[in-house]
Amino acid sequence: MQRTVFNEDHDAFRKTIRDFIAKEVAPVHHEWEGDGHPPRDFYRRLGELGVLGIQVPEEFGGGGEKSFKFAAVVGEETAAAGVTFGSYSVHTNLILPYLLEYANDEQKQRWLPGFASGDIMFAIAMTEPGTGSDLANIATSAKLSGDGSHYVLNGAKTFITGGALADRILVVCRTAPSTDEDRRAGLTILVVDTTAEGFAVGRKIEKIGLKASDTAELSFTDVKVPVADRLGDEGAGFSYLTHNLAQERLSIALGGSATAAAALQHAIAYVKERKVFGKPVAAFQNTKFVLAECATEVEAIQLMADRALELHDAGELTVADAAKAKLFCTEAAGRVIDKCLQLHGGYGYILEYPIARLYADTRVSRIYGGTSEVMKTIIAKDLGL
Repeated sequence: MQRTVFNEDHDAFRKTIRDFIAKEVAPVHHEWEGDGHPPRDFYRRLGELGVLGIQVPEEFGGGGEKSFKFAAVVGEETAAAGVTFGSYSVHTNLILPYLLEYANDEQKQRWLPGFASGDIMFAIAMTEPGTGSDLANIATSAKLSGDGSHYVLNGAKTFITGGALADRILVVCRTAPSTDEDRRAGLTILVVDTTAEGFAVGRKIEKIGLKASDTAELSFTDVKVPVADRLGDEGAGFSYLTHNLAQERLSIALGGSATAAAALQHAIAYVKERKVFGKPVAAFQNTKFVLAECATEVEAIQLMADRALELHDAGELTVADAAKAKLFCTEAAGRVIDKCLQLHGGYGYILEYPIARLYADTRVSRIYGGTSEVMKTIIAKDLGL
């Protein structure tokens, strides 16, 4: 089926991204994987291209674009090339909605120009060693100083994408105890300067995939955070997270769509050229049937993801809609990529082949942004169950 979600502007942007990847990313991506992240200046290069600031308002040096479709294009092109842009997606797709919605005018003046240029890279720290999807169980705490000028932040975070290179980190912390009536009460978001005394990057976590995207453990020991760096109101953190998780989950669903489509194309190309028993793998009925199944699933994934994308641009994507999109797209992408890897035989298990990297990179999509089990819980609640 012909996709109708993109127009000529998106097609022109797609070509820019594709050419950029071919010239400046693909040739050195293996070095980034070895280092665990791109060089810091790569993000400034994305800023120069306008990639980071597409949705940043024009008065702060951005493109002022309202649509999320340009971000979807980036995801499709990186997946097709088998590369990642480091922590780009967290910076642009997860963080920006918080800044646009909850930062005050003074904070926007301080942060958004650097956000768009890549001079200030952002990360968000929610997960803790003992707290995964249960955000209400966050223990990292911040207490207001006696003169009311700053918070004193203490605690630890883990699995923080972009945490090793970030200049500012949105830290979800507890500023008041939870209550029996509301376990989610008392959470606040502080925007922490990573040069502050008491902040430390701990172990850089080695993952089975997404090796060019740094993931780190962070610690906060009596870190002083000015009240002027609090995002929004004290105690309103959980509602802010709920508001913005829909876009995060949409982004992950779109990633599932992009990686599944890429896997299908890699498999088709491989089975046409690889010969077994004197004939191409593509000539076997099993290969044809498996790829027919995959093509059907890819189309279903794209339809689900594209619908969610259109709803988001229209301001109509609900929490349950986003959960459904993430659940279906990531689970189905996992099935498709596994089948496509199988068709590669032993070569599918070798990292020099894109299908192996897609397999490793995609697995986490059923975990981060809320596990598949959490998505099912959200959907069931929407059904009144």
